[in-house]
Amino acid sequence: MDEQQTGEQQTGEQQTGEQQTQISRRRFHAMTVWAVGGFIGAAMAIPALAYIIDPALKSSTAQNWVRLGSTSKVELGVPTLFKVTVEQQTGWIKNEQEVSVYVLTDNGRDYAAMSNICTHLGCRVRWVADRNQFFCPCHNGQFDKQGLVVAGPPPRPLDRYEVKVEGDQMFIKVG
Repeated sequence: MDEQQTGEQQTGEQQTGEQQTQISRRRFHAMTVWAVGGFIGAAMAIPALAYIIDPALKSSTAQNWVRLGSTSKVELGVPTLFKVTVEQQTGWIKNEQEVSVYVLTDNGRDYAAMSNICTHLGCRVRWVADRNQFFCPCHNGQFDKQGLVVAGPPPRPLDRYEVKVEGDQMFIKVG
């Protein structure tokens, strides 16, 4: 009889073991729905996160060389105005701005590029040939042809750009 009881106990243990490994139809469908939903959610979230995070990881201090024009346009000893459109991207925002630069050379080999923005309040300066000076109309700021402050409220000389010449083309570094 002990053998019979032992056999019944083993059969009972096997049945409970089988019952524990079997999954109900309802539970199977619920797990399948959650798995498919999780896969679809991950498939949408990964590219979305990459789209959101990527611009923030890019360096916004990128500096580019922008072509100004031919060196033959610059007269010796006279600042010459060049205008160029520069596109800058910060994160998701693309911004186009026009940069105006005065280029000066005294020997035809060495070039200096100066911003036409006054260092006082950001007004545009213009070259006045008969006075041989840059003049800011906002508060009567005056700069010599090298961009140094002569009179008025500007706190420092005109900002300068780094210049390189390749062949007969001039480039400035912006950014």
